[in-house]
Amino acid sequence: MTDLHDLTLTEQAAAIRGRTVSPTELVDHHLSRIEETNSDLGAYRTVDAPGARRAAAAVEARLAAAGDDDDEGLPPLLGVPLSVKDTWPVAGLPFTAGSAAFDDRTAPADAAVVGTLRAAGAVLLGTTTAAEFGCSAYTETVFAAARCPYDLTRGAGGSSGGAATSVAAGLAAGALGSDGGGSVRIPAAACGVVGLKPSRGRVTPAPGTDALGLATAGPLARTVADAALLLDVMAVSTPGDAAALPAPPHGYFQACAEREPGPLRIGVLPPTAGQHPAAALACRRTAELLAGLGHHVEEALPYDPVEYLADFTVLWSVLAAAVPVPPEREERLLPLTRWLRARGCEHGAVRLYAAMASLFTRSRALCHRYAGFDAVLSPTTDQPPLPVGSLVDPDDPERTYLRMLAHTPRTPLANITGQPSISLPLHRTPDGLPVGVMLTGRLHREDVLLALGAQLERARPWPHHAARPVAKRPERRAR
Repeated sequence: MTDLHDLTLTEQAAAIRGRTVSPTELVDHHLSRIEETNSDLGAYRTVDAPGARRAAAAVEARLAAAGDDDDEGLPPLLGVPLSVKDTWPVAGLPFTAGSAAFDDRTAPADAAVVGTLRAAGAVLLGTTTAAEFGCSAYTETVFAAARCPYDLTRGAGGSSGGAATSVAAGLAAGALGSDGGGSVRIPAAACGVVGLKPSRGRVTPAPGTDALGLATAGPLARTVADAALLLDVMAVSTPGDAAALPAPPHGYFQACAEREPGPLRIGVLPPTAGQHPAAALACRRTAELLAGLGHHVEEALPYDPVEYLADFTVLWSVLAAAVPVPPEREERLLPLTRWLRARGCEHGAVRLYAAMASLFTRSRALCHRYAGFDAVLSPTTDQPPLPVGSLVDPDDPERTYLRMLAHTPRTPLANITGQPSISLPLHRTPDGLPVGVMLTGRLHREDVLLALGAQLERARPWPHHAARPVAKRPERRAR
C-alpha cells in the first residue's frame, strides 16, 4: 500500500474529494512525519499542528455537508497539506524571514497569496526555513540548515530551501516559495522536485511590493501537473500591483500540463566554465530527449554573467538594505546580509535608477537574443547539491556572494526579464543526487513551459514518491 505522503498533490486532492482518505488522517500523517524527520532535514521553521488540525476538521465538516456525490463547488486544493516559505506572512505564526533580527515577530495577517491558498481549501502545516531575507542561494540560518533529503550532508539550495525539502521529503504535498534570483528553481534542483518561477505580474506580492521587478511567488511540487494546479490557484492580482496579468480561466494551467506542446524551437545554452560534468550531461541528455520528441533543438548564443552582475548586485543589495531592521538588532544579521545591506546603503537614488534602467535595457537585449526560441534549455545550477557550508566564507561575505553567483549563473536572467522559468528533476548523478535542468520560456507563456515539462516527465519519468535519504546527517560532536 502506498504511504499517504507518497501520493502526489493531485492524488491527495482526488483522495480527499473521493472520500477515500479523510483530511484529518492526511494531516495527522504529515504532522507525524514532520515530527520524526524535521530535526534532521531542517525543513520547517514553525509547525502549526493545532491550526492544521482545525483546518482539517473544517474540511471534514464541509465534505459532510456536501454529501458523498456532490463535488460541485468544492475548491481545488480542499484538504491538501501545504507549506509556506517563511518570507510570506501567515496570520498568527512567527514571521522571521529567516532572520534572528525578527525572532519575536508574529504575522498580523496572511499574505494575499497565502489567503488564496486557504480559499482554495489548502491546509497549511506551517512555515518553512528560508534564507535570511531571501538573500542567498543556500538556506543556512541561525535557526536551521535546510538539507537535501537525498544526502543530509548537502544543502537544499536557497532561498526556498526548507520549502523544497518539505516537498521532496514528503512533509507537504506542495509548497509556496519565492524567487528573486532563482530562489524557487535552485532548491528545486537541489532537492529533486519541480520549481516554477512565474512571469512577472502573474502572482500578487501583496502586502509587499516588487518595486524592483525581480521577485515573485512560485510553487514547488513533485510533478509538473501539481505545479500547474498550484499556479492555477496562485495566479491572482491585487489592485495596486505594479505589474498584473489577467487571471487565467479556471483550471487553465492544469489543462496545459495535460496537452501535447507540439513541435517547438528549443535553444540550448552552451556550458559555462567550471560547470560540473553531471550538469553538462543533464543538459545534453535533455536536449537529445527533446529532439527525439520532435522539437527543433539547436545551440543558442551564449551570454556572460558579467553582462548583468554589477547592476543586479546593486538591486540585490538595495533590496537587502530596504528591510527595516531596528539598529540595535543589526548585529543579529548574518555576515552576508550585513555586507549586502552595507553595499546597498552606499548606493544613492541615481545609481539605483541607473542600474534599473540598465537592467531593463539588458532585459530587452536578452529577449531579442533568444526571440527565435519557444524555450531556452540549460542546467539549473552548475553543480549538484553542495555540502552544507561550502558556499559560505564567514570571514569574507563578498567571496560568499561571488561563490553563490558562480553556482547559479543563469537563474537571475528570468528575474531580470520577467520571463517564466521552470526547473525539472530530470537527472541523477551516479550516487543518486538530483540535478535539475531549466527551461525558460517567452514572457507570459507558462502554458508552453508546463506542456513541455509534462511531456518530458512522461517521456523520462522521475520518482514521485518522497525522497529516501542515501546518507545521514553527521552526528553532532559534543563540545
